[in-house]
Amino acid sequence: MGHKRTNAAIWSWTLFVLVAIYLPIVCGALASFNKSRYFGFPIKTYSTEWWQKTLDSIEIGMIVKTSISIALLVTVFSVVIATFGALAFARYEWKGRKLYQKLILLPIFFPQPVLGLAMLLGFNAVGIQTSWMTAVFAHMIWIVPVVTLVIAIQVYGFDPSLEEAAYDLGCSRTQVFREVTLPLLWPGIWSGMLFAFLLSWSNFPLSLYTTGADSTIPEWLYAKMVAGYTPMVPALGTMATLGAAGLLLAGGLVGILLRRRAAA
Repeated sequence: MGHKRTNAAIWSWTLFVLVAIYLPIVCGALASFNKSRYFGFPIKTYSTEWWQKTLDSIEIGMIVKTSISIALLVTVFSVVIATFGALAFARYEWKGRKLYQKLILLPIFFPQPVLGLAMLLGFNAVGIQTSWMTAVFAHMIWIVPVVTLVIAIQVYGFDPSLEEAAYDLGCSRTQVFREVTLPLLWPGIWSGMLFAFLLSWSNFPLSLYTTGADSTIPEWLYAKMVAGYTPMVPALGTMATLGAAGLLLAGGLVGILLRRRAAA
């Protein structure tokens, strides 16, 4: 009897948490299908007009292109830097390692709006004009430490004796890294790629201060919420959420395959 009550309590709490998390997303999706300019429930007339306008908008197309460009560049640079950073963080013993581990974590705990403002002041001080390219650098300051930790978890999990065995068989350092280390780290690297892309894709505070005249999806949504609201806001927000969810699902499936391959 007690076991059944415990299960019922767990399921009830799980359902409550899921509803609390996803109800705002569902409301946003419903608002995007409302023919009226302002959301009212129950919806009197459903329409895909705002979705069509969002897809046809040249401005939104440029914003999406900018967001994807930033996220892709941040992903590539962050994963390359974080892979070697994770090896230094978790694999090798060297003088200054403890200090490095503390410093690499510091940007994560720094408030992003303050970090963005600091970088804006820094760019202005050295005469760098802000644009989407400076936003790439700004995102990396915060995202590289996160990806480093994600990959470091995978580094802690693999057996160094596999590398030593490859050395004993006559492999060079480059061969060992390419044929042994990277395949073992691929699940962590893939997870880091997903984290980097999604964190950059949805980042607002850093983008707000460092994109200059360019704009990203979170910035556009915020600007329209403050002034000039249309149902294109929930339409674009729903599209971005569905895209991120699809990427996360696909990435999760690929991650499972990579882990199975690494364990085989």
